[in-house]
Amino acid sequence: MATMLLRHMAPNQAGVIVKVKATGELGRRIRDMGLVPGTPIQVQGRAPLKDPVAVRVRQFTLTLRNNEADYILVDVEKIP
Repeated sequence: MATMLLRHMAPNQAGVIVKVKATGELGRRIRDMGLVPGTPIQVQGRAPLKDPVAVRVRQFTLTLRNNEADYILVDVEKIP
């Protein structure tokens, strides 16, 4: 496994959240959405201009802007 920012994950790539680097209000909001260390996550797709990104987490899909995804570190599975 390799660690990367959520922003750089490819569509259909999966992994486990390692760390949320955001603090303050943004950090609280990200954690309130269920994006906490140890949570499995999969990128579902991206908008045509690459922002936002749709992710599957805890049996639901949510979208994050790239500036929010920059704060989330993920241990990812390599895509063959």
